[in-house]
Amino acid sequence: MALKSTIFRATLNVSDLDRGYFGEHILTLARHPSETDERMMVRVLAFALNADERLEFGRGISTDDEPALWRKDDTGRILQWIEVGLPDERLLRRAAGRADEVIVLAYGGRTVDMWWQKDVATLGKLSNLRVLFLPQEESRALAALASRNMSLTCTIQDGQIWFSAGETVLTLTPGCLHPAA
Repeated sequence: MALKSTIFRATLNVSDLDRGYFGEHILTLARHPSETDERMMVRVLAFALNADERLEFGRGISTDDEPALWRKDDTGRILQWIEVGLPDERLLRRAAGRADEVIVLAYGGRTVDMWWQKDVATLGKLSNLRVLFLPQEESRALAALASRNMSLTCTIQDGQIWFSAGETVLTLTPGCLHPAA
C-alpha cells in the first residue's frame, strides 16, 4: 500500500517591502512521504519570497513536469518556474525554455557548492535563471518551525528576511549564486 501525503495548513502573512507586496495567503501543503520538513519549509519560504495571488504549488516531488511552485498568466504562459533543493541541470534548461523566469532556492550545506560547480558552465549561460541558496543552519532552523497548522509571518526588507512562527523569529539571508552578485 502506497503512503499518502501528509497535509499541512499555513496562514502566511507576507510584508515584502523590497517589492511593495503585502498579503495574507492560506496555504495547503501536501508533504510527500519522501519529503522532509526542511524541504517543505523551504518551499514555504520560496512562496513568501515570490508571493503573488497567482503563485501556486506544483504537484510535488513525484512530478517531473511541474516545479515546486509556479506563476502563470491568464493565457497559461509560465511567468515564474520555482524549484527548491538541487534540481537536475536538464530540468532547469527545459524550464528556462518554458518560463520567463526560473528561480532556484537551493539548500543543503556544502552539497550546494558541489551541485553548482558541476553544472555552472551550462547553467551560467541561462539568462533567465536566478539561483539563491540558504545556509544549512538557516534551512534547518526553518524546518524546526514545521507543524500541521502554522501561522507564519514573513517580512522582507533590503534582502533581509524575518520569518516567524509564534514566539520564534528567524533571520534569514539567502546568498546568490547566479547571476553572480
